[in-house]
Amino acid sequence: MEFTTRPDLLGTFGMVASTHYLASAVGMKLLEAGGRAADAAVGMGFVLNVVEPHLNGPLGEVPALVLSAGQDAPEVLCGQGTAPAGATIAHYRGEGLEIVPGSGLLATVIPGAFDAWMVMLRDHGQLSLRAVLEPAIHYASAGHPILARVCAEIAELAPVFETEWPTSAPVWLPGGSAPRPGSLFRNESLGAMLARILREAETKSGREDQIEAARDAFYRGFVAEAIDTYLRDACVIDATGQRHKGVLTADDMAGWQARFEPPLSVDHRGWQVYKPGFWSQGPAQLQALRILEHDTLDAPLDESAVHLTVEALKRAFADRDTYYGDPDFFDVPAARLLSREHAGAHRQAIGASASLALTPGVIEGHEALADAFLANVAARDVAPPGIGAGEPTMAHLTDAKRDTVHLDVIDRWGNAVSATPSGGWLKSSPVVPGLGVPLNSRAQMFWLDEGLPTSLGPGRRPRTTLSPSLARGPEGEILCYGTPGGDQQDQWQLALFLRRVHGQMSLQQAIDAPLFFTGHLQSSFYPRGINLGHLMVEPNLGADAIHALRRRGHRVDVAQPWSIGRLTAVERGADTVLRGAATPRLMQAYAIGR
Repeated sequence: MEFTTRPDLLGTFGMVASTHYLASAVGMKLLEAGGRAADAAVGMGFVLNVVEPHLNGPLGEVPALVLSAGQDAPEVLCGQGTAPAGATIAHYRGEGLEIVPGSGLLATVIPGAFDAWMVMLRDHGQLSLRAVLEPAIHYASAGHPILARVCAEIAELAPVFETEWPTSAPVWLPGGSAPRPGSLFRNESLGAMLARILREAETKSGREDQIEAARDAFYRGFVAEAIDTYLRDACVIDATGQRHKGVLTADDMAGWQARFEPPLSVDHRGWQVYKPGFWSQGPAQLQALRILEHDTLDAPLDESAVHLTVEALKRAFADRDTYYGDPDFFDVPAARLLSREHAGAHRQAIGASASLALTPGVIEGHEALADAFLANVAARDVAPPGIGAGEPTMAHLTDAKRDTVHLDVIDRWGNAVSATPSGGWLKSSPVVPGLGVPLNSRAQMFWLDEGLPTSLGPGRRPRTTLSPSLARGPEGEILCYGTPGGDQQDQWQLALFLRRVHGQMSLQQAIDAPLFFTGHLQSSFYPRGINLGHLMVEPNLGADAIHALRRRGHRVDVAQPWSIGRLTAVERGADTVLRGAATPRLMQAYAIGR
């Protein structure tokens, strides 16, 4: 048996995996209490808000794939909030901006995560609101052992909190300094917010009435009022080095709600792979699978397989950056993008050498979009700018490393959830007074140019990087998988899927195997840089393979060992046996099951 860093978990009762062991433990607790996959996912999501505040928060967003037992296809739950009514290109241009800042108040869209969790609980769960909120309330109010990485990010931002974002200092700098790794950390304001939502909800008697009351408390009650009150006067520094006011209002929040919609999917080697729509980057994974449809990748770690995979991704991401956007506002050529003909043209263009050009596919009637994308690239410095000069607070905010969290659940009945919560991290924005958490910064994925699929506009969803995955196998298998990682999410997920389906690896083997990614795309995050020809690999890919990739023209960077990706996955086999796995990287993700 091949060695893996952790056992391949096997069970029949339930299986959970997430990017933090405390969230996974809570998910399993809720399954043990008789909950379904949705109940576990909601409880895990709120705990992740508490224990990984550098990566997500309740004022962020979450897309999810939710599969009901006995159904062939999942539903997509869109917890991606939209741009406020005041978020117009004219307003942002009037502020002297050419692109949306990567942090601060103008980077905010309507918080979508809370409503998405409530809708998931209402429609697919069976436990009470108290059952799923109590663990998060406990860890926020009584405290949890804080991660070293959270402490490091707080210490890095301490000058910003002390001088520019004073509402953040009382939360992240208790006693006036960054917390020590492993010390008991409390966010009493966050705990109080969740506890108040629960108290107000429990003035109602029925389960669904309580969930609806919680939604009201958040979007039309005291949470929205706190956000509205703060943003009326707040004017704070952001990644541009300038101070700006936000445009989000309580009216924006009152008019928005999460919703279910059909997924997109393609078939590959007998598997049907499901993703959120073109308002996410998820279809890029589907496009890459189409491009690789006729390739034999049974040895997915061979350098030729890595080359093919990376080149397919380059082309899928060029299409992402050219054609993807909110289908409610833009006529995305969806059928063409996912067609075999379009994929075939991309595959034919892949040669033995690495591409050093951005090559969106040609789509009749949409040539102007490809021209606009390439003109945008040509007009910008393709290398991410340095941050050594200028005001120190600007450097801190510009260099903010962005990430997120992920969770997967399958219960004993065959219900399944794959969700990728993000946004509202401690580097994104100042803490909203009284709530203990900051707003999100997802608006940075809009462009301030008219006529693009991703042009800023009221009511529009930013083309998010958040991208959970769910697949059905030829014998009825269910596979949930995902990872944090921004533009890398679908790159690492594609590697896992190819290893599982082509290479017949177990989940843990597929996750443990060396990972790679390319920066040959337009970054979704401020300052929107590009790294042409880039390929980052983990060193255990092997010196020979790395040398061969360089000979092909890839501009290879070798990462530190065990440093790329935070994949988790759970699977239900045709025999109903459950499997679970989580990455050893960063030494905090965990799968639990029995």
